Amino acid sequence: MARLRLFGPARSAAGIGEASAPGETVGDVLAWACDRFGADFAELLGQCRIWVNGEPAEREWPVAGHDEVAVIPPVSGG
Repeated sequence: MARLRLFGPARSAAGIGEASAPGETVGDVLAWACDRFGADFAELLGQCRIWVNGEPAEREWPVAGHDEVAVIPPVSGG
């Protein structure tokens, strides 16, 4: 299982900051997260960037047990 890390509003929507997530691809991990954390999380996910092991990732990328999948919402500030 990959390590799923959630930040900012994604963390708030899920109610946790980290989980072990099953799946063979980034898309599988994100689908699992949407099923587990619900519609608010799924809606927010469309605005987020996804990184694997510190690099921007695509949904079709393979993941393994040692990989970290990070969900990073848009950042704003002033």
